[in-house]
Amino acid sequence: MSITLKSLTVKKIISFVFITTLSLFTLTGCDDNKNTTTNKTENKLVVGVAAGPYGDMFKKAIAPGLEKQGYKIDIREFSDYVQPNIALSNKEIDVNLFQHLAYLNNFKQARKIDNITAIAFVPTAGAGIFSNKISDFSQLKAGDQVTISNDVTNEARALRILQSAGLIKLNPNTAAGEVTPKDIIDNPYQLVIVPIEAPQTPRSLDSAVLAVVNGNYAIGAGLDLSKALYTEKLDKDLKNVIAIRTDTVDTLGKAIIDVLKSDDFNRVIDDKNDIFYTFQKPDYQLY
Repeated sequence: MSITLKSLTVKKIISFVFITTLSLFTLTGCDDNKNTTTNKTENKLVVGVAAGPYGDMFKKAIAPGLEKQGYKIDIREFSDYVQPNIALSNKEIDVNLFQHLAYLNNFKQARKIDNITAIAFVPTAGAGIFSNKISDFSQLKAGDQVTISNDVTNEARALRILQSAGLIKLNPNTAAGEVTPKDIIDNPYQLVIVPIEAPQTPRSLDSAVLAVVNGNYAIGAGLDLSKALYTEKLDKDLKNVIAIRTDTVDTLGKAIIDVLKSDDFNRVIDDKNDIFYTFQKPDYQLY
């Protein structure tokens, strides 16, 4: 009789241990599935933009396509041209749209950043020469001030625009992307070139006679692009790009490229009631 009771006791203990273990395994399995589902549904993308139209371009033309692919978009606006690339490199954001290719390449070299890649061009507004004081270059007088952006690539760009407009002549022996005001070899209007922070160029029109203003800042300040006294023709390197971290090129990069090739994206860009219709269009895929 004692042997039978003992056998029953052992069986009960074994059954209890088995049921307990199974329950723990099931609960753990449910937690794992829950975490997996949560990770899939979050899929958050933080997008960095600067003041101006490119944040609107991302919201209107790109974000909807990414949302269809399951991404949740959070757009963060920066007040300068430096922080969006630093934030991207440091994984504080996942993608940015604010700069042209020449600026990005120069920034990467100067800051020794090697984990950012430009994956695609987007329609881009050219820079222009604006004035609140004159309506024609023939009205310029000796000593009139002209404000330009003071970062390396946009300073050289602005000087080339002034040269294309016939206002100055630059040293042909200096590389186009490296010219500075010191490379002006002919200044028939005796203009005074004043480099300032790029976002300040539209505001400088209250005091300066001319300002070379990048398209995004011109639009952000409410300037009418059609009223520019001169508008540049954009080279490839001066068209704006979407940049991401290099290790996401095959995933996020592909998702973005798919959106840029979509009919929905082109419908927004080609809408004649939107500012994007006036932008200079590129071939979208870069890599």
